[in-house]
Amino acid sequence: MRRTFSLLLLLACACGEEGPEPGEELSGGETTVHDTTRNAFTLAARNLQGERRDAFFVGNALFNRNWVMAPSSTEGLDGLGPTFNAPSCAGCHFKDGRGKPPTEPEEKPLALLFRLSIPGQDAHGGPLGDPTYGGQLQPQAILGVPAEGGVAFTYTTREGTYADGTAYTLQEPHYALVDLAFGPAHPELRVSPRVAPAMVGLGLLEAIPDSALAALADPDDTNGDGISGRVNHVWDVEHGEVRVGRFGWKANQPSLRQQDAGAFRGDMGITSDLFPEEECTSAQQACLAAPSGGAPELDAQKLDAVTFYSRTLAVPARRDVDNTEVLRGRRLFRDELECAKCHVPRHETGVVEDAPELSKQVIFPYTDLLLHDMGPELADHRPDFEATGTEWRTPPLWGIGLVETVNRHTRFLHDGRARSLEEAILWHGGEAERSRERFRTLSATDRAALLRFLESL
Repeated sequence: MRRTFSLLLLLACACGEEGPEPGEELSGGETTVHDTTRNAFTLAARNLQGERRDAFFVGNALFNRNWVMAPSSTEGLDGLGPTFNAPSCAGCHFKDGRGKPPTEPEEKPLALLFRLSIPGQDAHGGPLGDPTYGGQLQPQAILGVPAEGGVAFTYTTREGTYADGTAYTLQEPHYALVDLAFGPAHPELRVSPRVAPAMVGLGLLEAIPDSALAALADPDDTNGDGISGRVNHVWDVEHGEVRVGRFGWKANQPSLRQQDAGAFRGDMGITSDLFPEEECTSAQQACLAAPSGGAPELDAQKLDAVTFYSRTLAVPARRDVDNTEVLRGRRLFRDELECAKCHVPRHETGVVEDAPELSKQVIFPYTDLLLHDMGPELADHRPDFEATGTEWRTPPLWGIGLVETVNRHTRFLHDGRARSLEEAILWHGGEAERSRERFRTLSATDRAALLRFLESL
């Protein structure tokens, strides 16, 4: 096997392309699994053994379980809502994969949520929710409680041309809140659509040391390369202090436990020790009067189980790493387009005391977990802690080539507007505008090679 791999590397070099780094096919280091089926995102870390592997399946069951309204005979799994987006974690993260916006006229935006805020900050520097509808629009509700409202979608077609004359089109989404149950929202309401991301490799991303992220940051662009990644410093509810943010589309969550607890409360209306209060504003009297499933509804043991599951979901291995076209795309990605300045290929995790499986792993997530200005076309104009209205966290790219297999779609970016990886690149602006323009001026052969590389991740 090793002799064959070495021969392929020699052949690749003979064709003018540098071969892959040793171990590069193992995107998640020793946690990596080899699976290219619809279940590729659902598997436990390969090096997870014994009772810890059993714990993974306990968390998996809770992740996929539908919660019900209280009171219920299903003790410990009631308390859904009063208002909510989905009844389960898997409702948005189907097969632990990536959600998409509605693509059919009557389709509900189940895996696309809408964050709401008004000018100003809360007590800890985070976004200030709408006084009537809170921090997230809830389009569903339990019996006897009004849902907050819905969203109408329209699209504008944008036309463009590659340097070789090939035409392309992009779809620009437009959103309008409709059927609001409690009257108009704040006149300066800011709305940010967020599609559910894939769940793989989150524990490995959490294990990257803060110091490594700080070393990648260049907020003042001191090296003059046009890239000025910034760390988002956010409020850690559990520890009562400001910490480095790394999860969420704007890196607004410091830990997986807080990310999961925030999703339980924001997406399902399930309270926890981190977020013990329902998100019912004073305008929503039926919501305030609705029965509770407990105080909190999600006990610490269940939250820890789901967090363990989130932390130990495996990353699938890359495919075709030694293919000549893939290697050509790899070179274009790293050297000519300089995509790797933000989508940093390689990291090494630190020592994680309670997760030896995640410790000291060489991983290839293709992210720096930093904030970057992506220009006005992708802006949501909604600050989130230190993230501005034009900044987004660099999303990891590992597993991106399997989204179509797992989730049966190819919708990308924070709101799913891009209908393909090609369109996702063409939407890049701001700090990534130079890379986008270099992609736009590539030959058709080189464009195909770059996309083939991304599909191998």
